[in-house]
Amino acid sequence: MSVGHTGVTTEPVVSCGDEHEDCGIREVLDRIGDKWSVLVVVELAQGVRRFRQLQRAVPGISQRMLTLTVRRLERDGLVTRTVHPMVPPQVEYELTAMGHSLTYLVKALTDWSAEHRDAIAQARQEWDAAYPDSGIR
Repeated sequence: MSVGHTGVTTEPVVSCGDEHEDCGIREVLDRIGDKWSVLVVVELAQGVRRFRQLQRAVPGISQRMLTLTVRRLERDGLVTRTVHPMVPPQVEYELTAMGHSLTYLVKALTDWSAEHRDAIAQARQEWDAAYPDSGIR
């Protein structure tokens, strides 16, 4: 445990023991931290969705990217895919219990973002003023 520059006691969020050890979490964090997976999980938290419903609910996602995203989430055990034998086949997606457990973490991150939005905007303005030629925006 250490005290950060703000005077708040901090604990490391993740520690593998060895600074070069992967811990086996990088691949998982890469999946749940990508742009589309979180948005698909948020939409599926509302209930079962068909492919086209998901595509309409996630602005900007292409058919190919949605297909890859739901397949990866299914592979990781976060989503189930049900095919109903109709013509044409109807495919539905839904979160598994493990997928639903992820929604609590997404909600916590959303709450944190809302709580710190103004402070982050202020920090960005100050940084941009101090480094106008950085090219970072």
